[in-house]
Amino acid sequence: MSEPEGLIKKLRPATPSMRFILLIFGFVPVLAFSQLRENQQSKTVKMNDSIIVRSDFKKYFDACQVDGSIAIYDNTKKVWILSDTLGTKKQNLPASTFKVINMLIALETRVIKDENEIVKWPGKTDTVKYGDRPNIYHDISVKEAFEVSAGWAFIELSKKIGKERYRTYLAKCRYGNLDLSHNDPDFWNYGKFAISPINQVTFLKELYDGRLPFSKRNMDIVKRVMLSEQQQGYNIRSKTGWTRQDGINTGWWIGYLTMNNNVYFFANRLLQNRKNNQLSFGNCRKDITLSILKDLGIYL
Repeated sequence: MSEPEGLIKKLRPATPSMRFILLIFGFVPVLAFSQLRENQQSKTVKMNDSIIVRSDFKKYFDACQVDGSIAIYDNTKKVWILSDTLGTKKQNLPASTFKVINMLIALETRVIKDENEIVKWPGKTDTVKYGDRPNIYHDISVKEAFEVSAGWAFIELSKKIGKERYRTYLAKCRYGNLDLSHNDPDFWNYGKFAISPINQVTFLKELYDGRLPFSKRNMDIVKRVMLSEQQQGYNIRSKTGWTRQDGINTGWWIGYLTMNNNVYFFANRLLQNRKNNQLSFGNCRKDITLSILKDLGIYL
């Protein structure tokens, strides 16, 4: 489915149960494949970065009747702000947030030449799995497919990229658990492939820093396409995601906000049993994130 200078000073006082300063080492996401364990440490997020745990953020998730976790990284202060220490390490399907790395891989493997490449409509899609969205059932540019989350277009690209090339680049990027065992080319919405909020943030930071195994040209293209909000004084580059495997709504909003010469990376993941399906679920992905950023004095 488809900055202010004194950030830490702005954080309201918290009880010991709400806030802990810890070493980041304990929170670096662990991949399930032993050959990567020695290389899992991010080059750009250091093991001596501190962590602030804000368990009071749970009120925002409760108001939306969801379970959720958010990870935020203050690039200037080198500080993690987490809603919790367990959920932010838990891995789930990335859903359409995978389009960020998917576009990078498609560009690097020359499956597409740029964001304006047209993907031909294949003539049909599974409306049971992906919903009925006739307004996106036509030939479409990769840029538009990203913006409107036209999953079918990225599935067509996936068929051309192939699992082996995905596995190579995902391993190089230390992205997710590398379980691509799902037979369908859409392994990011269905199957066992999974990523945690912390892992999403470390990936976004390396994209921002230009330290991923892709050309500068290709990373710049993806950053341009990710731009979702631009106002005087700040901009946001982001991607939403939503999938419904095993009776669970899994929703995401990931990205980074640039403001006052600082960058704040975020990854918010929501989980909801579809027996308790709420119409607000889609909006809550962004609403919760923005409420938390406002709480921290980051977003106006």
